[in-house]
Amino acid sequence: MALIDLKKREIYCKIVYYGPGRSGKTTNLLYIYNALPDKFKGKLLTIETKGERTLFFDLLPLSLGKIKDLDIRLQLYTVPGQAIYKPARKVVLKGADGVVFVADSLRIRREKNKESLQDLKEHLMEWNMDIHEIPLVFQYNKRDLGEMGIPILSIDELQADLNAELQAPYFEAIAPKGVGVFETLKTISKMSVRYIAEKYLKQG
Repeated sequence: MALIDLKKREIYCKIVYYGPGRSGKTTNLLYIYNALPDKFKGKLLTIETKGERTLFFDLLPLSLGKIKDLDIRLQLYTVPGQAIYKPARKVVLKGADGVVFVADSLRIRREKNKESLQDLKEHLMEWNMDIHEIPLVFQYNKRDLGEMGIPILSIDELQADLNAELQAPYFEAIAPKGVGVFETLKTISKMSVRYIAEKYLKQG
């Protein structure tokens, strides 16, 4: 649930980058962080979770406007993808206002993508959130590897595996080069802000 700081006149929108290990979640955040001017972003912080790093930083994108005279500050998090860090992923998801699921296009990672999405559904349910209701964007990363002769999944296969039921927006990406990175962020940001405005602030 979004947090409101009346003293600073800001509302915090929490967006979590989720997905299997090595799919490119951290690469996304680092690209965004390095591309933004200092005046729009906070410090890049690392949260140690039993030997695995969770990255976090916040930014103030003026393009999103305001909600009830409050500036919108995005908080971007990654989660550790490996199976043994399941408890850490659950903790980071608490209070999320939007999720980016970063899927690995490598064919050998097909089952890992499916397992990670199921993991996401279960964790959201444990926090009384529904994956059908929370803002969600898929990012199909590593699309350039096919050009190197490495077997990758087609977009149709990824859609069938992950997004056939949910029908969420999706983007193809090459995260280290920034391809699809800001498009993903822009879409999930707008969806999450709309979600906050409708779900929380209409009560006021």
